[in-house]
Amino acid sequence: MAFLQRFLKYITLINEQLGKIAGWVALAMVLIVTLDVIMRYLFNLTFVCVQELEWHLFGVLFLLGAGYTLAHDGHVRVDIFYQRLNKRQQAWINLIGVIVFLLPGRFLVVDTSYNFFLNSLHMQEGSPDPGGLPARYVLKFFIPFSFVMVGLQGVALGLKSLLIILGHEEEESK
Repeated sequence: MAFLQRFLKYITLINEQLGKIAGWVALAMVLIVTLDVIMRYLFNLTFVCVQELEWHLFGVLFLLGAGYTLAHDGHVRVDIFYQRLNKRQQAWINLIGVIVFLLPGRFLVVDTSYNFFLNSLHMQEGSPDPGGLPARYVLKFFIPFSFVMVGLQGVALGLKSLLIILGHEEEESK
């Protein structure tokens, strides 16, 4: 049981760190968008690379934050019934949700996006626009990476739910 609880904490810790990185990405995105708006409205000047950087950072922000959000139970769900259930019943719903929806969905996304990333890497894909960003494959790397992390956090959620179902309450360390 101790190994399992260490594993759960380790996966959550990794997603916590990725969530902190996502927070810094959000700050960078706000600063870049602010600079872009100032440049556009005060100086009538805009750069394709800055606009592309904005949407690249936006994508990275959401991809890196997905596992963190799952670790903090922040994903959208219909709570009308869930909130009225006891902890063990909630654990059953979480376990079934992980097994039936999260893990198969994660597998499909990782399976398809990994090849998407590899093709981009092999052709050294960059922006098709003049003045755009090079190395678009860096952005595409975050798709399979983040879904692997969501999958690991999902496994952690499933195992935590299983521990609750079996009566081995895990101590919260948040």
